[in-house]
Amino acid sequence: METYERLREKHGEEFFPTSNSLLHGTHVPSSQEIDRMVTDLEKQIEKRDKYSRRRPYNDDADIDYINERNAKFNKKAERFYGKYTAEIKQNLERGTAV
Repeated sequence: METYERLREKHGEEFFPTSNSLLHGTHVPSSQEIDRMVTDLEKQIEKRDKYSRRRPYNDDADIDYINERNAKFNKKAERFYGKYTAEIKQNLERGTAV
């Protein structure tokens, strides 16, 4: 609010725009405002880095998918139905499935 009052006193009647005023684009930010903006941007970058992390690719894992979308589907299916299909998978690996 103090900045608003100072600008209003500095520009007088030209502070309120008219059809002939060129006040737009003449503002020069102070060093405090620039520092505040920089710290805010750094906080946003930190928050973004914490929120979204890249998951590492495991070369040793078995490939049981044909594309990335299918890999996600397989992970979801395993998460929900894995406990029910564990015995069937073991039998298939041993070769004793009927």
